[in-house]
Amino acid sequence: MAKWDDPAEWYDAMNPWGPPDEFYLGLVMAAGSVLDVGCGTGRLLHRAREAGHGGRLRGLDPDPAMLAQARTRPDIDWVLADASAAAAGQQDGFDLAVMTGHAFQVLISDGEVRSALLAIRAALAAGGRFAFDTRHPQARAWDQWNASHEVTNPDGGQVRVSYQVLGVDGDVVRLTETLSGRWWDRPQVGHGALRFIGAESITGFLSEAGFAIERQYGDWDGGPVTDTSAEIITIARAAD
Repeated sequence: MAKWDDPAEWYDAMNPWGPPDEFYLGLVMAAGSVLDVGCGTGRLLHRAREAGHGGRLRGLDPDPAMLAQARTRPDIDWVLADASAAAAGQQDGFDLAVMTGHAFQVLISDGEVRSALLAIRAALAAGGRFAFDTRHPQARAWDQWNASHEVTNPDGGQVRVSYQVLGVDGDVVRLTETLSGRWWDRPQVGHGALRFIGAESITGFLSEAGFAIERQYGDWDGGPVTDTSAEIITIARAAD
């Protein structure tokens, strides 16, 4: 049972299951073996097992606290590592790799993007697919982030979650996330950075790493990517 004094325990309450999760769950259930890069608390793979997925599932995340939440389910392979280690320790290639929850945006430099994509490509079987999402830079999501709201956990406890944008440098937005509540004697402040890569650059990075875009959407209903889209949702296939 969660104690709620670790910010990682609040992740799922702060990010409730919704249309993006259903989108990825459909892909996972249709694949024989799946690698979840940046799996966080592991809830996507947990849900896949609960729905009857009997194949090989592996979750990869560099945050020990998040992975501790994931490891409550031992019938999935959990690995403490970042995206650049996606191909390490594998036996056979995966049919599908996913990077959900805008996790692709934590890859800040070109070098990080290239390293991650090459590792994910190497982790896939021939013809395997990679699905991921990133916020469309034209939507300027960060303009709405200097705000706070209350989050309630399943036990009825509440925290106040606040975001502050510290600055925008080119396509990189730096920000803080602060949790305040009775579990801590001082606010829990996390610093982060997110990169907003446009569709054209995404295509270039994928091609360089040996991927071809199969499908691309601008929303979770399957609409096209336009200048007004909030998302760039990409499914790429490992090129022959």
